Amino acid sequence: MTYESGHFVEIDTKALQESGEFVGYASTFNNVDSGNDVVMPGAFTKTLKRRPATQVKLLLQHNTSEPVGVIQSLEEDPKGLKVNGRLILQTTKGRETYELMKAGALDKFSIGYKTLKDRFDRIKGVRFLEELDLFEISIVTFAMNMSATLSNIKGNDPAHARALVSAISKITQGLKK
Repeated sequence: MTYESGHFVEIDTKALQESGEFVGYASTFNNVDSGNDVVMPGAFTKTLKRRPATQVKLLLQHNTSEPVGVIQSLEEDPKGLKVNGRLILQTTKGRETYELMKAGALDKFSIGYKTLKDRFDRIKGVRFLEELDLFEISIVTFAMNMSATLSNIKGNDPAHARALVSAISKITQGLKK
C-alpha cells in the first residue's frame, strides 16, 4: 500500500469539548493545497462504501504507533469529507492531544490515503485527486489545506451547561414580561 499524505485541514479548537468528541472536515473539495493537489467531490465515495468509518484510524502526526481516538462516522457533503470522532481521554496520548488542541498547539487535520484515480493539469501544475482509498486521519501541527475546520465538539462541560441554562432562564423570564 502506498502512503500519500499532504491534505491537511485546520481544527477549530473553539469547538473542542470536555468529552473529546468532535465534528469537522478532514478534507475539503476543490481547494489547491500547498502540494498542488486538489481533492475532487466524490473522491471518497467508494472508500466509504468499502471501509466503515470505524476502520479509518485517528492518529497523531501520521504515526501509526500513536492512535489518539476513534472515528465514529465519515460522510461526503458538498464541502468535503465530514468526520465525527472522539479522542480517547483515558489514554495519555488522548489527554495530551486534547490539551494541546485546547491550547491551539495542535489545530490541523491531515489524511493518509492511496491514490486510485487522478489526473494532472500540466499547464496549472495541479493534480486532481478523483478517487482515494482513505485509511487514516491525523491530528497534526502543520497544514497544507487550510480550508477545512472542526465545526463542533460534543461534551459534558458542567460550567458551560449551567451558563446555557442560566441564559435560557433569563430569556424565558424576559419573554414573560
